[in-house]
Amino acid sequence: MKKKIFKLLIFTIICSSCEKSYKIDTNTVFRYNEHKNINSLDPIFAKDIANIWAVNQLYNGLVEMDKNLNVIPSIAKKWEVSEDAKTYTFIIDTTIKFHAHKLLKHRNVTAHDFEYSFNRLINPELASPGGWVLENVKKFYAQNDTIFKIELDNPFNSFLGILTMKYCSVVPKKIVEFYGNDFRSNPVGTGPFKFKRWEENIKLVLRKNLDYFEKDSIGNKLPYFESVSVTFLPEKQSEFLQLVKGNIDFISGLDNSYKDNILNNSGGLNKSYQDRINMLRGPFLNTEYLAFFSGSNQKEIKSPLIRKAINIGFDKEKMVKYLRNGIGKAGNGGFIPKGMSGHNSKSLNIYNPENARKLVDIYKKTNGTPKIELTTSSNYLILCEFIQKELENIGIQISINVIPGSSLKQAKANGKLDFFRASWIADYPDAENYMALFYSKNFSPNGPNYTHFKNENFDKLYEKMIKETDQSERVKMYKKMDSIVISKSIIVPLYYDEVTRFVSKNIKGMEITATNLLDLRRVYKED
Repeated sequence: MKKKIFKLLIFTIICSSCEKSYKIDTNTVFRYNEHKNINSLDPIFAKDIANIWAVNQLYNGLVEMDKNLNVIPSIAKKWEVSEDAKTYTFIIDTTIKFHAHKLLKHRNVTAHDFEYSFNRLINPELASPGGWVLENVKKFYAQNDTIFKIELDNPFNSFLGILTMKYCSVVPKKIVEFYGNDFRSNPVGTGPFKFKRWEENIKLVLRKNLDYFEKDSIGNKLPYFESVSVTFLPEKQSEFLQLVKGNIDFISGLDNSYKDNILNNSGGLNKSYQDRINMLRGPFLNTEYLAFFSGSNQKEIKSPLIRKAINIGFDKEKMVKYLRNGIGKAGNGGFIPKGMSGHNSKSLNIYNPENARKLVDIYKKTNGTPKIELTTSSNYLILCEFIQKELENIGIQISINVIPGSSLKQAKANGKLDFFRASWIADYPDAENYMALFYSKNFSPNGPNYTHFKNENFDKLYEKMIKETDQSERVKMYKKMDSIVISKSIIVPLYYDEVTRFVSKNIKGMEITATNLLDLRRVYKED
């Protein structure tokens, strides 16, 4: 009891500047819904946001990102980079413990655990979608319990950022080998919460890790919540209703099923919800776009006239304002999103229906009326129907093919679609991650170049940029590469997304980042 009173006093001091006294019940539960489900709690399969959010509560890596996207220590207390920028030496905090387990007996983390975890990540038999993160690594090894070394083939300025990805989390060999494939549902890590139970597609429960190594700025142990409870209602509308009723504590993102209910046209929270819900909003490293497949035999797709006409033939500002209630920024610049170094804020493809119509008329003289099929998933049908109607006004006939999201993902990876809607969320906060989509050696399905774009000047710039350690020079190269992509009109930027969260009034301490990571360590519920 005395311990709890001490915590209440601490938070009264913290919040005195805002003249509020917050009472924190450390026995509270943070509740959210995951409509996309979770298919694994093993970090080497943390590809989708649903998995990443859950895995982030359970595991740590060498380093992590702070809210400003700076790389900071996690299990590695510090690190050094050699003069040639090829060798990274990490000093492991060996006082950090894995979650309690009958087979581990609170064993501490060592550099050897990272050597095992990294070997597991690149094991072809496990087929982790994150194996690529170590493709530039020559070798890695534990020099002793405390020192972990990584040697690169070539200098790579973004390497520390890559290591913040959840794929690179540390796991205990003894537990993984004991459970085998079932480690996915029996996770043991070092994170702020530990695994309790998981009824797949029904409920996931995590409990506070009492041995967690981090503390807040005045010495209180993290996390504050006693547990995390995740439900799996498949409909976003149901998720929204659960928030309104107070049955869950937050929802993330904007869905057509409730956007007009909760937001006004200016992107603000409607008055009817302002007494119950707070809205958090900020840049999101996500570009939504349309893409053309360069390998297509269709004459319309091959035509730079039609591709350019589509880029400037519909009003993106209007689309964002009325179809997304002002959430996001119109994609009038390049592919690199707003908020990231290298973003081109110039109006490279601004709405110009008159010029778009002229381009279409030139095409029509020898080819007739352009007809194109646009493939999308149901979540983006309204946007695509808007584009369809706008492009009809400049003489382009668009038919829309709606398929499941999983089918769209597979078809674009295998080059089965000529024209499709897509999005790219940064794996790590560096524009290289975006430019990789247009490097010719990254052709899908073996890489993220879904358009099969190939340009000699672009490739030379990309290869030069990879080895460049001066960030200011890298940014110049990013802008040049982005300009090449836009000049060829191989993609159509729709909008640069924003992180949007709707949070119950009594939830405090939640922050958003441009990577949309869910971090619950410092979040608490006001009593």
